[in-house]
Amino acid sequence: MTHFVQVSPHPACHSNAQPRDWLCTAIQRIEADINRSADTHLIHVPLPALPGITLYLKDESSHPTGSLKHRLARSLFLYALCNGWIGPQTLIVEASSGSTAVSEAYFARLIGLDFVAVMPRTTSPEKIAAIEFQGGRCHLVDNPKTVYGEAAELARKSGGFYIDQFTFAERATDWRGNNNIAESIFAQMSHEPDPVPSWVVTGAGTGGTSATIGRYIRYQRHNTRLCVADPTESVFHRHYEDRSILEVDHCRSVIEGIGRPRVEPSFIPDVVDRMMTVPDTFSVATMRVISGMLGRRCGGSTGTNVYAALKLAEEMAASGETGSIVSILCDSGERYASTLYNDAWLAARGIEITTPMVQLESFLSGKGGLCS
Repeated sequence: MTHFVQVSPHPACHSNAQPRDWLCTAIQRIEADINRSADTHLIHVPLPALPGITLYLKDESSHPTGSLKHRLARSLFLYALCNGWIGPQTLIVEASSGSTAVSEAYFARLIGLDFVAVMPRTTSPEKIAAIEFQGGRCHLVDNPKTVYGEAAELARKSGGFYIDQFTFAERATDWRGNNNIAESIFAQMSHEPDPVPSWVVTGAGTGGTSATIGRYIRYQRHNTRLCVADPTESVFHRHYEDRSILEVDHCRSVIEGIGRPRVEPSFIPDVVDRMMTVPDTFSVATMRVISGMLGRRCGGSTGTNVYAALKLAEEMAASGETGSIVSILCDSGERYASTLYNDAWLAARGIEITTPMVQLESFLSGKGGLCS
């Protein structure tokens, strides 16, 4: 059963009716928010068992809305504003598994607009609460594959605007610079022992982050390679191997924010050098282990990223390579307190993490190898 949010219909906003003074004020508010925000930290993660290889995590959880998606939401709003697609009365609607919606609710409230997120019913309660805290409302659906159509229909019926992260993520962000995540990573790495990473590792939800990083690497003519870590259940890695595969029946991964049942328009496989599949069990186990090393909780997609980064580090060490690897700490684990950090919740889904956690800890201490 679908839970519908009640919205008040109003006429759609067209660019020729958009008050220029409101537009200028909206953009000024977003630019002021950027100026108030310091860059996110680049954390060095010690790997004593792998001398000559350094791992860094770009900590995107320190954004005002607590995740990597803060950058995307800001870009999507500026893109829509400057294209004349939204105005002072426009309801903003999004299809999201949570983090993007949290950030979009924040920016909608910043410029005085209402916001509704269309989300799978399985989204963590903490994310739903975070959206509501930012002033947004949630429209929950049972089938995750219906979020796109539900969002578009809700926007149509209300005269609102479907901001559509899955289509516009790769084009709303300026991949050549303008303080995007790739530019920030390479600027921060410039004073490190190995300033040009051998690998950058990220996941793919919309595909916008991997598109931005992959394009930036090529634009700057770096030798860095891009690895996309993908849940086993996801379609992205299948599409990477066979471009005729565009969807799967279900993506039952419990790792929110990455992995999709369909290939999203913003996913650009040709800028990806390698895809690595990571079972949910290893994502959650790595999430727990890396959280212990950092002294604070991180989310499930960070576990996916770090596991892939460790596999690459293991391969580099085996071939005698040295260098640096950069990955992304996507969001805080506090958003998954009732799910990924709840042992009973994991057990009910058949996710056993004790054995892989032991394997990871053994690998990090130099006593064994990784396996999956």
